[in-house]
Amino acid sequence: MGEMRIAIAGAGSVGRSIATELAGSGHEVLLIDRDTRAIGVDDLPQVEWLLADACELATLEDARLGDFDVVVAASSDDKVNLVVSLLAKTEFGVDRVIARINDPDNEWLFNDSWGVDLAVSPPRLIADLVEGVPAEEAYPEEGALPPLPGAEIAESVLHAQSPFVSGLESELTSALPEGVALVAVVGPGGVRPPDPGRTLSVGNTVVFLAEPDALGPLEELLGPVDGPGGDAGS
Repeated sequence: MGEMRIAIAGAGSVGRSIATELAGSGHEVLLIDRDTRAIGVDDLPQVEWLLADACELATLEDARLGDFDVVVAASSDDKVNLVVSLLAKTEFGVDRVIARINDPDNEWLFNDSWGVDLAVSPPRLIADLVEGVPAEEAYPEEGALPPLPGAEIAESVLHAQSPFVSGLESELTSALPEGVALVAVVGPGGVRPPDPGRTLSVGNTVVFLAEPDALGPLEELLGPVDGPGGDAGS
């Protein structure tokens, strides 16, 4: 997978975490937010910033959104995420539009009618994980939970012998092979974005985006990973 250009609307904790992971994997990332309090250029030196309203067509034109491979609508406002998704797809023809759903009652809106290729609902995902529902059943309209272009989703459950158990998450991310990004950690509290300062525990499920060629090195690091056509490690 080559370098991608990724625009993220919403520089809250979710948007910033996504930006950190993707920029750390060598992708070109632009964060868009109109709230000056969310802007922390010094905190994310690898990320480009645009202080503007992502719902304004002029803003997206200034950002040259049509040149991006992926747009992620990651704000805490579903209305904003829908508008950004619709503009990205219909006005700029972005190939891949991923949107965050904040209120499960709005889930029915997040489809291709609004330009959304993949909608992610944390409450639904947590419920499905609690009930043990596989991703391909949780998202039947997609057939499977689609990754970013050229990447695959892989996950591994940390066991007692894992060298990363009881260590900081940053120790895991620094050891990851090239072409792999940590995107989520699942624990007793549900799904959370990456946090370098958090400690990993036995039973945590770590979820990655990985280039196909990087799955082998990832398995060497963690043991068997659950990916497309693979079996879950435990």
